[in-house]
Amino acid sequence: MPVSTPRRRLRSRWLALVVTGLAGIVHAQGGTPTTDQRAAFKQAYAAARQGGDGWRALARGLRDYPLYPYLQEAALEHDIQQTDLATVTAYLRQYPDGIPAADLRRAFLLELARRRDWAGFMALYQPGLGVTLSCDALQAKLAGGGQLDFDNDLARLWSRSNLPGACDPVLDAAHEQGLLSRARLWTRIDRAADAGQAGTIASLAGWLPDADQASARRLAQALTDPAGALAAATGWPDTARARQAATLALTRMARRQPDSADAAWAQLQPRFRFSQQQRDRILHTLALFHATDFEDGSLARLIALPPGAQSDSTREWRVRVALARQDWPGVLDAIDAMPADQQQDDEWQYFRARALGQTGHAGQARRLFASLAERPTFFGFLAADQVNQPYALCPLQLRDDAQRERELLGRAGLVRAFELYAVDLPRLARREWARALQGADRATLEAAVQLAHRRGWYDRAVFALSSGDALRLYGLRFPLVPRDGLVAMAEQAGIEPAWAYGILRAESAWMSDARSAADARGLMQLVPATAALVARRNGLAWSGGDSLYDPAVNIDLGTLYLAQLAQRFNGSPWLASAAYNAGPNRVDAWLAARGTLAPDLFVATIPFKETREYVARVMAFSVIYDWRLHGTAVPLDVRMGPIDQPYALPNDASARRAVSCPAAPSPGPAPAGSAPAGAGRPRA
Repeated sequence: MPVSTPRRRLRSRWLALVVTGLAGIVHAQGGTPTTDQRAAFKQAYAAARQGGDGWRALARGLRDYPLYPYLQEAALEHDIQQTDLATVTAYLRQYPDGIPAADLRRAFLLELARRRDWAGFMALYQPGLGVTLSCDALQAKLAGGGQLDFDNDLARLWSRSNLPGACDPVLDAAHEQGLLSRARLWTRIDRAADAGQAGTIASLAGWLPDADQASARRLAQALTDPAGALAAATGWPDTARARQAATLALTRMARRQPDSADAAWAQLQPRFRFSQQQRDRILHTLALFHATDFEDGSLARLIALPPGAQSDSTREWRVRVALARQDWPGVLDAIDAMPADQQQDDEWQYFRARALGQTGHAGQARRLFASLAERPTFFGFLAADQVNQPYALCPLQLRDDAQRERELLGRAGLVRAFELYAVDLPRLARREWARALQGADRATLEAAVQLAHRRGWYDRAVFALSSGDALRLYGLRFPLVPRDGLVAMAEQAGIEPAWAYGILRAESAWMSDARSAADARGLMQLVPATAALVARRNGLAWSGGDSLYDPAVNIDLGTLYLAQLAQRFNGSPWLASAAYNAGPNRVDAWLAARGTLAPDLFVATIPFKETREYVARVMAFSVIYDWRLHGTAVPLDVRMGPIDQPYALPNDASARRAVSCPAAPSPGPAPAGSAPAGAGRPRA
């Protein structure tokens, strides 16, 4: 169907409000940038990024504009292969301390290294510009006839498990100079093995004595082909290095195929004299990944682990497996087996109370729920529902500090940060922000966040106000943004605005340019292929992946996709949240295995740590946003209704939970980070 008239109006209104908002982005401090200047800068910057001098005509009148240095730097960086040292040096002399100067220096140093112009390189080089340029500087030293000194030149590089290609000539020279002793080679190989860097091991193996090379190659094979390594291990000698490779292969295989790893362990255990530490590591990994598959016997394996093979992860999974079985005495035993500090986690406090209630200790359960309900967290909200208490939300508000704000607006770096945000260059804006506020105290950060918030730069609060009482600054950390059209778009899509806000906040933390390793983009972190399908299904225009950085487009498609997932899962926002993170097919598989569990138990038994935490975060954020929108909140146990029951959207007659502030308020929910890197993380 064609794009509906209300959606067109929402998008047009959003764009109009953005333009209006930009006009007031910088307080009058002498020369306030105008919308015309910003428009001119955008045109000039686009031209500069194409190289050449065409940008100069577009930048007439921008000499005093705070972002003017970014223009020439962009043009020079585009034309870096045709640029000469004199031009770059002149720019650095004119703008010595800015971020554009640092970027140009780095880019031209890389170009000089490509040209192998080592004299020019050393004239421009400064330490601290990254590993690649550090190795280029050592190449320059060698080209000038210098010799390498391991302690001064190589020790810091050698401690890294992986190095860029620029370091290869330096390592070759170090080998030729005899600096890479057998002990040093093995130190780095061991570090690479721990980090899973098979390529590093393979590159160093040839420099080992002949007698050691096979041992190094076994380690590399254990990382890249654990099944092949385990098959070959039956013919390996029982040496320390062979045992190291076998241990590595067994633990890698256990993550992928626990049953195959079991069989290999049974075969290799009598063949090798594994150390106790190696045995504990193997037993730990086998037990853990059998548990994440909820296999029969996995609980007994976890319980039987020797003390040295136990970890916070194995103790945690002992609880999760017991929860999956609804073995309530087993849940209590598993929590009791945890160290005291681990037991204090909200999740285990909540499930202790659940288990106490299920084993005939209702009074103890109620007292524990009541205590936990004073925390504004996912499990605190669930506990409040158990005992019918108000949700514990104690908002703080910052006082205006006009003098401090004036001082901040006198900082050129912060002015540049705000201006970069105003002209839609948020990545550069964040860099200027970080530099301008490096080492700032809390009061200064809070004032800066308020300035940013007024300018529509909402993610600054999420990242800057991330601990202690600052977590209770809900108005800043959970903004309501009328111009984004989210409420109207969510309602039109047939989903709860509070839930859509919760997803957005968990996905991007309000970074409109967020992009994950899985290529999810924008506020609601949509993958372009998914967004294209949603657009086609709903008759919406699709302008390609970059359109997802437009908040209106992203929210429009994001709310429609959420509605699609909710429809697949009986309207359930919590199951749809799991599907949004891990994929609907995985959720289907989990439902097939454990779909009879209560929702809180089901979430606790999701195999992916990221997805478990994601669902909890989204649901907690939904409560907070519901409260921000309405002053009360739909109870979480209603929003997380039973799996087999359709979820009905709340209406004016729906029950809602009040909010109050306990006498000794706890901080708010832990902050969300930037966008997730995509679904399918390692389990546990």
